[in-house]
Amino acid sequence: MLFGKLLPREGNFFELFNQHADRIVEAAHAFSQLVANYNDPHLREKYNQDVDNAERAADRVTHEVNRTLHKTFITPIDREQIHSLINTMDDVADLIQDSAETMALYDVRHMTEEITRLTDLSVKCCERVRDAVKMLDRIADPATTEAAIKTCEEIDRLESDADRVMRAAMSKLFREEPDVREVIKLKAIYELLETITDKCEDVANHIEGIILENS
Repeated sequence: MLFGKLLPREGNFFELFNQHADRIVEAAHAFSQLVANYNDPHLREKYNQDVDNAERAADRVTHEVNRTLHKTFITPIDREQIHSLINTMDDVADLIQDSAETMALYDVRHMTEEITRLTDLSVKCCERVRDAVKMLDRIADPATTEAAIKTCEEIDRLESDADRVMRAAMSKLFREEPDVREVIKLKAIYELLETITDKCEDVANHIEGIILENS
């Protein structure tokens, strides 16, 4: 009994999940501003830096979760669930940064309507991820569980919308863009942006799994 009382318990995992989700949304909003202000080099650089800052902050939270996991004996949910969720969330932040970096690396000259639409869907997915994550510490409440599941279903729908936008964007790109270099650049950007929504769907799937096992 005494040994059990001395063991580290719980950890602040849910608060760390919330912090990370907030950084994801910060990165997504900064990327959205980057796209909206792409023609202004000064603002483009500013929002690019904001994306980087948010991604690095998300990395720090991920490291803290993994550090806490190693020193906590009794966790509020399964250890593997904690590990999988935080690392999948970190993939979302990484993909947002990758998208910004790829635009700079490929010297993309202008934003297309399809980039704007995919960016908007990515931001909405990230916001819904944050909403679902913030409910995790209250899934013992049936109403909260239901709300979290509905939020995850909304992420699934947004991902499907992004998939349709990307397919249409690719079709238009290969039909109408005569410059092969532009085709290569835009294809890479479209795929990265759609992958952000894919990874948000993966986060939603992890959340649904946690709810089913712990509610």
